[in-house]
Amino acid sequence: MSHDKSTSTESRPDPVRVVIVDDEELVRMALRLVIDGEPDLTVVAEAADGNAALAVVAEQRPDVVLMDVRMPGRDGLDTTRELLTRPAPPRVLMLTTFDSDDLVLGALRAGALGFVLKDTPPARILDAVRTVADGNPVLSPAATARVIAAATGPDSAHTRDHGRAAARERLSTLTERERETARAVADGLGNAQIAERLGITVATVKAHTGNLFAKLAVENRVQIALLIRDAED
Repeated sequence: MSHDKSTSTESRPDPVRVVIVDDEELVRMALRLVIDGEPDLTVVAEAADGNAALAVVAEQRPDVVLMDVRMPGRDGLDTTRELLTRPAPPRVLMLTTFDSDDLVLGALRAGALGFVLKDTPPARILDAVRTVADGNPVLSPAATARVIAAATGPDSAHTRDHGRAAARERLSTLTERERETARAVADGLGNAQIAERLGITVATVKAHTGNLFAKLAVENRVQIALLIRDAED
């Protein structure tokens, strides 16, 4: 199922529904105050751990989940993976105080659409929530740098070797045009830019992108990009 929506936040008839998941009550309180101060966003529930988050999301059906990475019991990565196996899952924006390669890549591979640090200014967190709600990926500058370093650094050689064959096998199911579309997604292009590059219509790009989600069993464009990079490393 494709989660690549083109609806803009400004055209939404209702506020974006948000669930906050963090084991620290003060963090949840601060995030709620910031988010509920915006007319286009609303916090519908909170959870202090992964298991509670799964129950709350099933009940509230939010648009976006702000998910702490490290929590006692079921952590944010495992919770995210579980959420994204469910029908019509929410978009997940990971929050953490830890800026590390493993956490960033782990969150993105789990299916999170965004990753920001907890010390990110409130205005940027709000922008990240809106961006993720619209189905677009978002990373803090520090997280982006970590992803690039992890994908290209010498310490990642063993991981790249391990994943290259599997990534190429998954991509082998694609048609030539679908592979070109996936390559353009990995280059960070939007639908209109992809259409211009490939000389096709935006509607055709959307059709190809939908096929990519189905054939590659991914939830978002970030995962497509990571798969392309795995295959090409």
